[in-house]
Amino acid sequence: MTERYRWIIVALGALLGCMSAGTMFSLAVFLDPMAAATGWSRAGISSAMTINFLAMAPASFLWGALSDRIGPRPVLLIGSVMLGLGTALASRATSLLEFQIVYGLLVGIGTAAIFSPLMATVVLWFDRQRSLAVSLVSAGMAVAPMTVSPFARWLVSEWDWQTALLGVGVLAWATMIPAALLVRRAPATARGGPAAAGAGMTTLQVLRTPIFAVIALTWFCCCATHAGPIFHTVSYAITCGIAPLAAVTIYSVEGLAGLLGRLVFGLAGDRYGAKRALVVGLMVQATAAGTYFFTSHIAEFYAVAIVFGMAYGGVMPLYAVLIRENFPPQLMGGIMGAGSLVANLGMSIGPLAGGLIYDQFASYGWLYIGSFGIGWGAVLIALTLRPPRGAAPLAQPA
Repeated sequence: MTERYRWIIVALGALLGCMSAGTMFSLAVFLDPMAAATGWSRAGISSAMTINFLAMAPASFLWGALSDRIGPRPVLLIGSVMLGLGTALASRATSLLEFQIVYGLLVGIGTAAIFSPLMATVVLWFDRQRSLAVSLVSAGMAVAPMTVSPFARWLVSEWDWQTALLGVGVLAWATMIPAALLVRRAPATARGGPAAAGAGMTTLQVLRTPIFAVIALTWFCCCATHAGPIFHTVSYAITCGIAPLAAVTIYSVEGLAGLLGRLVFGLAGDRYGAKRALVVGLMVQATAAGTYFFTSHIAEFYAVAIVFGMAYGGVMPLYAVLIRENFPPQLMGGIMGAGSLVANLGMSIGPLAGGLIYDQFASYGWLYIGSFGIGWGAVLIALTLRPPRGAAPLAQPA
């Protein structure tokens, strides 16, 4: 039963990942309709996403540490309720500040309760095929642009943005709460089994090790690279003369490519090692982000979206694998949450930076140039990562 149920955990994780990511990132679909209907600036609306990630940063660590103590199910349930509630309340906002606070904080904190506990749970269920398992869970997030985003686009084309946003929140409740109820904690044998490296260390001691610093800083730069392009490419395509419905399909193509990228890099991580797969993916991501600067036609957007989506989608699950390979299993939730804290700070840069760049220059060009530079910075940092050392003792805290 345990052998079979671990794959059920993967399926549940994919569904929860799809709905949480799809609900939060649906703001990219609402950006233009909201700006047109309310007169709010793009930077102002985009800053709600920045608040999402700033709220997710500390919340990820707290939710992850709590899941180590009480198990993932209660945390996932709380996060699912908060995510739908934040979206529903934000749909009733009457001012930009109210929208920023409600959507930014409630949706951000609710989403944080999904990712870190979920990934920590999955990596503890698997000793073999670990990269593939977390990649399949992460693939749920890649499905979001092909499911939640088109659904949100359809809703906003039929009704006003408030009704459409409320509909997204109700869908989150209807799908995520039942799924969270079925998630189980990994068996005790898995939580205390392989990779007992640093078993006597506390979470704070682990967070002071050089290897965690390298993983976290790489994760930060990686997220700072793709956050802006993910959030603003639909709007960028519209400024290039592409119809809104067609522009949304670029986001969907990115998501579909990300789904494939997660499978490819997951298998590569199991075969060649997570670090090698990560470095290659970061190289491709940085190059593709910079290539967006030269695109203007729909076919060009599709071509770049395929490469970019495969790269950023493929590398994201590998951080969970690196953490599992290097740190004590009983501390997975807290360590994963701490890594997510740093990563979300990186994600918070893109949406606001893109909005400010467009408001200042009436162009997104510098957003993609900046993403290119930060992306290659992530590559250089990742190259300093020492290969996993199995069950060997961790280095003492710095």
